[in-house]
Amino acid sequence: MVRLTLHQMNPTVGDIEGNTEKILQGIAAAREVGAQLVIFPECAVTGYPAEDLLFVGSFIDENTKAIQRIAEATRGLVALVGFVHRDDDIYNAAAILADGEIKGVVKKSILPNYGVFDENRYFQSAECPVVLKMGEARVGVTICEDLWHANGPAREQSLFGGAELIVNISASPYHRGKPARREAMLATRATDYGVYVAFCNMVGGQDELVFDGNSAVFTPAGEVITRAVPFEEHMIVADVDLSQALDQRLKEPRRRAARDMEPEGQRTLQFVEVPLYDNVKPPIATHTTTEPDELEEIYRALTLGCSDYVGKNDFNKAVLGLSGGIDSALTAAIAVDALGAGNVVGVTMPSKYSSEGSVDDSVELARNLGVEIHNIPIGDPFDAYIQSLAPLFAGLEMDVAEENLQARIRGTLLMALSNKFGWLLLSTGNKSETSVGYCTLYGDMAGGFNLLKDVPKTLVYELCHWRNGQTRRPWIPTSIIEKPPSAELRPDQKDSDSLPPYAVLDPILKVLVEDDGALDGVRELYGEETVSRIVALVDRNEYKRRQAAPGVRITPRAFGKDRRYPITNRYKRPV
Repeated sequence: MVRLTLHQMNPTVGDIEGNTEKILQGIAAAREVGAQLVIFPECAVTGYPAEDLLFVGSFIDENTKAIQRIAEATRGLVALVGFVHRDDDIYNAAAILADGEIKGVVKKSILPNYGVFDENRYFQSAECPVVLKMGEARVGVTICEDLWHANGPAREQSLFGGAELIVNISASPYHRGKPARREAMLATRATDYGVYVAFCNMVGGQDELVFDGNSAVFTPAGEVITRAVPFEEHMIVADVDLSQALDQRLKEPRRRAARDMEPEGQRTLQFVEVPLYDNVKPPIATHTTTEPDELEEIYRALTLGCSDYVGKNDFNKAVLGLSGGIDSALTAAIAVDALGAGNVVGVTMPSKYSSEGSVDDSVELARNLGVEIHNIPIGDPFDAYIQSLAPLFAGLEMDVAEENLQARIRGTLLMALSNKFGWLLLSTGNKSETSVGYCTLYGDMAGGFNLLKDVPKTLVYELCHWRNGQTRRPWIPTSIIEKPPSAELRPDQKDSDSLPPYAVLDPILKVLVEDDGALDGVRELYGEETVSRIVALVDRNEYKRRQAAPGVRITPRAFGKDRRYPITNRYKRPV
């Protein structure tokens, strides 16, 4: 029997001192519960992804000193801590710490270089899997992607290294539906190899990425015996009876066949011996947390992304424009959940085109949320702009130029408040609008962070309904949810004047942006003319998206790190 603790921690990139203190506190807490093996996430010391900080020599040096300091706290237990190891090159690594010393280093073998990952830019890959000998116990140590591949290091560790437990330290970021798919994969690895799997994932927000945690321990039968609370820092404790791994293997002839088929010369393993300290207290009862439904999962990811971006960048409050529309309403609700009502400021900025209901709805929303609200009409500044431009605009009809002036006046006023009071400006555009350029550069796109950047409009409605269902009295007024979407920049304007209905637009965008797939299916459903128009809008507006604020990633492919299209581009995609 081995007692494990998994420390689902929220590090901050570059805060090596602060991250080290969290790790030391985790080791102290593990000692209190009698843990023999203490596990922390991938790159726990540096935070992840550290990106080009990894080119700074002093950054690597400080991370190395931190590991040495952490090692001194490991008397009486064994700790696995993610850090950056410098040898002939730099490696994404796990330090094996025991007896106050660094006993060994596990280097990541399989470096992801897709989607948001760019590890080949920074790290060298390792070739030799590592197995810990802890008394009679055998533990294979893997780092994130190493366990994602069926023929990765864990296969050799279990088949030829005798590992009954595979530890996987990870910084696996969230997107919609990923926790369930990832857990299914980990359960498959446990059953395929006949091992326990201890998956320790990072939690927290880092720029666009959110790490959901969902750390868990799996039996050799693929069952979860304990799971951490998602989207929160959490230490879980588990007693694993490694004899069950042998029992599982005796029933599995595929292992014998796999061993027989493996060439002898390919069995390269490194063994590191560490003590198995006899400090286990009475057996503990394990428990699993209830997994949130998909909408709660998404909402919690957005909330965590907001709170960490604001807090880790040392802002004291957030400010946003309240238009009376559904996007600003959802953004305000998320911000209140993330930061507290006292740290959110709303601003209404009506023009002569704003409906009376828009201001009233914004006031009701602010009252429901308990946030401070201010009213700054933009009629006079707009008239001043028109007067200044009159000589150049003489004889020309009013068009999108005058419409966008209103949005840019609002952006200027909000940025002035941000500058004056040190508040972070939250922009409120959703993924559907950003995809097709239905947004104003330097206007409603102005801001430091955009919570809805990766949230399609149809999902905005779903999230509003979900959030309203969590309180006795709905936060977001029904009138906001039910009104037709409008930018209110000209008389009787509706989004549908310029765009297909969002129930049509969003499925097209999913195929086009997230899947990069063939458009045959949506063309048959919605017509070639509609699809061709949307393709042209998406391609034409890359220049706007390149200048947009960062925002929380919640889909498998978001604008930014995931999707890198050239601005200057004459390729016309076939429809």
